[in-house]
Amino acid sequence: MVRSRTVWAATALMTATLAVAAVPAQAAPAAAAQAVAACPTGWGSLDKSYTAASAEPVQYARTGRHDCYDRLVVDIPGAAGADLGHSVRYVDRIYQDGSGRPIAVGGGAVLEVRVHAPAYDPDTGLPTYPGGAGLPLHGVDLTGYQTFRDARFVGSFEGDTQIGLGVRARLPFRVLRLADHLVVDVAHTWGTAL
Repeated sequence: MVRSRTVWAATALMTATLAVAAVPAQAAPAAAAQAVAACPTGWGSLDKSYTAASAEPVQYARTGRHDCYDRLVVDIPGAAGADLGHSVRYVDRIYQDGSGRPIAVGGGAVLEVRVHAPAYDPDTGLPTYPGGAGLPLHGVDLTGYQTFRDARFVGSFEGDTQIGLGVRARLPFRVLRLADHLVVDVAHTWGTAL
């Protein structure tokens, strides 16, 4: 009889221990599912383009870090969102329009961001963006970014401005056309569909 109680007590203790140990294991996937749900990034990685053009010139480019993505903003003051044509796509290598010169961009994958707006004054031909071909984007420091690895001004030719955006890997991205701004968000991970 004493032996039966000992076996029963040991069984009850093991069951209680397993039940307590199983709770964190069940809670972890729920927390992970909530984190993924909080970062919908079902944007895909295929080319994204919009056919339009603006005569308003590119003035500046800047970046920002967010919880779910890294962001590139190209400032085109005076341009309506409907006029901000673009072509954004992953490429093996970026070639500067006009010269055909290859521009080195660091990272595991490279996004070519082409804005259908000049980086010069169309009337005078004077530059409006403070950058040089192949140089890092003026004023951009990518230290601490999860996705962005490099950002280069490629050039501006015949009304199109090219930027090379080096990212960690081929990840989903989206393009937003807003008044005065073209925005490119690149997700930190492949998440859930929108």
